[in-house]
Amino acid sequence: MFDIVGTLFRLGLAGVWLVSGWLKVSDPNQTYIAVQAYDVLPGGLVSVVAAAMPFLELALGVLLLLGLGTRLTGVLSVLVLLAFIAAVAQSWARGLSIDCGCFGGGGAVAEGDTRYPQEIARDAGFLLMAVWLVVRPRTRLSLDGRFAPTAADEDVEPDDDLDDADLDDADLDGTDLDGTDLDGTDLDGTDLDGAQLDGAGPANTRLGGAGLSGAGSAGVGLVDGRAPASGARVDGARADEVPGRDEAPGRSSGERGPAR
Repeated sequence: MFDIVGTLFRLGLAGVWLVSGWLKVSDPNQTYIAVQAYDVLPGGLVSVVAAAMPFLELALGVLLLLGLGTRLTGVLSVLVLLAFIAAVAQSWARGLSIDCGCFGGGGAVAEGDTRYPQEIARDAGFLLMAVWLVVRPRTRLSLDGRFAPTAADEDVEPDDDLDDADLDDADLDGTDLDGTDLDGTDLDGTDLDGAQLDGAGPANTRLGGAGLSGAGSAGVGLVDGRAPASGARVDGARADEVPGRDEAPGRSSGERGPAR
């Protein structure tokens, strides 16, 4: 759910920057007038800012659209939006009558035509979207997700705490999870073939569809292919070589229970 929200915020903010940047770069003279109207920068810097700002916005838009460097792009977006909000607020406080020029246009307007509260509120909304991407940059349909390391690429140290982690469809072949706390972890579809699970805490762990062929699970407590009463679920798990699958509790592999 959070990934979907983040994706919508990322694409929405990308659209904001692309539209804003394109409108500015399409009319550089008007952009210069808009920057100058704030009456903050010295004359020499007005032209520099007016020339650079459209391309900065376009770059931010492209990066967000691709989902590349999402957290860093979010940080830059936060800084730019804070500068925009501060510029509009100081114009309002000083009694200037200008249009912000955020989406083209800009410059002096009639005294009754200013829209400072609406402009600040709008930019504050964009700011919240950018902050979300800084705090939680993981989104769908992004290059960040394509290049992000998978669970198999990351070393899982013994005694790591993976409580409530979502490892759906992760490939953990041969991964050493000795002593790892897997309480509440969702391992649906995870390939654990050959993984060492000695001492892993499986309470409330969902293993539905997990491949456990050859997994070393001493101390996990799987009996007849199911988790103990602590709440671990293994419905649909492939446990053809999990110790204890065909053994009754407390019996060795060479013993058989009484005939029934």
